[in-house]
Amino acid sequence: MAENERPNPRRKFLKTGALAGTAAGAATFFPGAMPGAMGTAAAPAAANEVRSYRRLGRTDLKISDISFGTSRLRSDQENLIHMALDRGINYFDSAESYTGGQSELTLGKALQGKRQDVCLVSKTITRSNTSATRMMQDLDASLRRLRTDYVDVYMNHAVNSVNVVANPEWLAFTERALSQGKIRYTGISGHAGRLIECLDYALDNNLVDVVLTAYNFGQDPRFYEGLTRGIDWIARQPDLPRVLKKAKANDVGVVAMKTLQGARLNDMRPYERNGGTFAQAAFSWVLANPDVDALVITMTSEERINEYLGASGNRQVSHDARKLLDIYADLNGAHYCKHACNLCDGACPYNVPIADVLRTRMYATDYEDVDFARREYALLGDAASACLSCSGEPCRDACPNGIAIDQLCAPTHRMLARRPGEQLA
Repeated sequence: MAENERPNPRRKFLKTGALAGTAAGAATFFPGAMPGAMGTAAAPAAANEVRSYRRLGRTDLKISDISFGTSRLRSDQENLIHMALDRGINYFDSAESYTGGQSELTLGKALQGKRQDVCLVSKTITRSNTSATRMMQDLDASLRRLRTDYVDVYMNHAVNSVNVVANPEWLAFTERALSQGKIRYTGISGHAGRLIECLDYALDNNLVDVVLTAYNFGQDPRFYEGLTRGIDWIARQPDLPRVLKKAKANDVGVVAMKTLQGARLNDMRPYERNGGTFAQAAFSWVLANPDVDALVITMTSEERINEYLGASGNRQVSHDARKLLDIYADLNGAHYCKHACNLCDGACPYNVPIADVLRTRMYATDYEDVDFARREYALLGDAASACLSCSGEPCRDACPNGIAIDQLCAPTHRMLARRPGEQLA
């Protein structure tokens, strides 16, 4: 045992017997809901823990139903990883691009002596012509940062083109990495406009063991059925639930991300009752879907870890939870872009990837992480620069959900574009 590692009987118990906890009901809102009056997020007397571990598709992995996303993990935040471990989280999702490599470095440092206790995920961004040699170089660099000789799942990251998923070099690379023991399972991740096409192709061709996909109540037509009462405009986006069912039928693991539909948590504090929070309500919607195995969420503080784990083990959406989701949709529906809807595709004569641009805006304005937003925007190649000289007329009415595209894309470019000669932090 490493010098700084201490035994944790509680975590051992959680790993061997936590599935029993899924049957526990909620006295008020959720199992482990955070007590407190309206609008508060007071620390509970006992820290919340993982209450359920779920089988990740056809892999042999049993992972915490609410797991740790590291997209915003920075240097000197090892304490967050240690807190998560102590609460029973055993699945850590990383990527080479997160915080310029700091995420993997911090995660690797924090997990020294604990590698056998966790499932590690990493990812790399590829193109349709990326070589297997380059992919192996990227994997090896991630392994060095993570201080390990293998990852449990390695993903083709942020895919938004079938040509990327179909690149034969990816298959050649993964076969070699699997045979060398550097990866155990393969996957893809995505949250952009052509996500459905990419998922369909990967599933139909048996290319993946796990998918990481954007999914939240705002992307599920079932959520709006209770609001629209027969109005079927939202039914134009039924494909995400369909693809999740296909993955389940193929025994491919499904992990959800972007589960908070913009994560404007402070907007909801005044409406939170009975100790439950909006985040817990949003997680309950995701975890209640039998086609989803688990979710990953960025955890930036002990308070957030505690709040988020208050929803662990939940498999149903309570009346109070549904009310919070309805309020959030009403407050934020006018500016939240539903990833993978992509009904605006083709509206721009300059081929601006509108959904992707608005996703990066979400990182800056909702997540309040401009540095992360600028990194993601840079990957698009300053795609909305054309909007600076455009009237906005072509895309003004392109969103069936009422988002004012013409008023958002140009300001997003001004906020996030890299200046000449500027290096991103």
